[in-house]
Amino acid sequence: MRRRLDRNSMMRLTKPTLFTNMPVTCEDRDLPGDLFSRLMKEDPSTIKGAEALMLGEMLTLPQNFGNIFLGETFSSYISVHNDSSQVVKDILVKADLQTSSQRLNLSASNNAVTELKPESCVDDVIHHEVKEIGTHILVCAVSYTTQAGEKLYFRKFFKFQVLKPLDVKTKFYNAETDEVFLEAQIQNITTSSMFMEKVSLEPSMMYSVAELNTVETEDEGTSTFGKMSYLQPMDTRQYLYCLKPKPEFAEKAGIIKGVTVIGKLDIVWKTNLGERGRLQTSQLQRMVPVHYQLEYMIPSHSIQYGCCITGHSHERTMDLVLEMCNTCSIHWCGVSGRQLGKVSPSASLALPLKLLSSVQGLQSISGLRLTDTFLKRTYEYDDVAQVCVVCPYMSRES
Repeated sequence: MRRRLDRNSMMRLTKPTLFTNMPVTCEDRDLPGDLFSRLMKEDPSTIKGAEALMLGEMLTLPQNFGNIFLGETFSSYISVHNDSSQVVKDILVKADLQTSSQRLNLSASNNAVTELKPESCVDDVIHHEVKEIGTHILVCAVSYTTQAGEKLYFRKFFKFQVLKPLDVKTKFYNAETDEVFLEAQIQNITTSSMFMEKVSLEPSMMYSVAELNTVETEDEGTSTFGKMSYLQPMDTRQYLYCLKPKPEFAEKAGIIKGVTVIGKLDIVWKTNLGERGRLQTSQLQRMVPVHYQLEYMIPSHSIQYGCCITGHSHERTMDLVLEMCNTCSIHWCGVSGRQLGKVSPSASLALPLKLLSSVQGLQSISGLRLTDTFLKRTYEYDDVAQVCVVCPYMSRES
């Protein structure tokens, strides 16, 4: 007679939650009198002396699978039960986790159990730090041998979703002193509060980092977020860091200006009853700062503008487009939006320009626009010089 293991169950191991109740109160002069107050005091789930609080002293076991977030540790209890009336042998339980990119073996042991008597179980507990979002499938495979020597095999699948707990946005500010300021905006996109245990920046090998998230006092530094570092649902917190080149690299200005890899953020938090989660971003990369230096020369006898464009990018050749925008008093002569050609790193391009002023007096030269076609970024140059415009045909008074 063919017999098989009829039951294979999987439960997620998670911590319980605090029991909540809905307190109902009234004033003593109301019709119920002190009835509600006495009932709440007799309720074993309320806190003695604080019966009107919603939180109680009891714990509630999880009623569903719950949410699993990226960076948390997924724990599961797997049980294989022998529902038959015969002893089975060589029971092997294997648990794999299938993600969108890989398949992981989570079994604590790959050794087979010699035999399993009727109404007995083979239990296993697995743990896995979740590192991908999206659909995950836990595949539980069981193989065994019956008393008749027949080898049987079956599988069960448990699907669950891994959600994103935090939204991280970064901004870079490049200083002229080769310092780099990083602003990290972290938003809690879950439905529960988080205790932010640690938010730090691990810099790349060329930089040292200083955190700017504390206020220095006489005794010690105080966090700008206060003593209780809680992040409520949908709240956003901003962290600021200053990266400075290490002394051995500070003298090599050309190398430092071309560095794009800054470091990575390490975020650790706790939820509910101390469940810890951790996220580490990929290497943060900044755009290489590109600077254009304009040198100009204006002869005294006419309004002719001599422009010299110097590229300070240390990595690539730039393809530039020049636009000349007229103002209410200054009108540029020539074609606007023309290609200037390619400018090699640290090379210069001399460009004579002419303009016409329709208003006398002291005028400001403005309206030059340089566009880097690769980065699709436009640099504006206004108030680059001032000229005094007079009419050459003005008659002199005797």
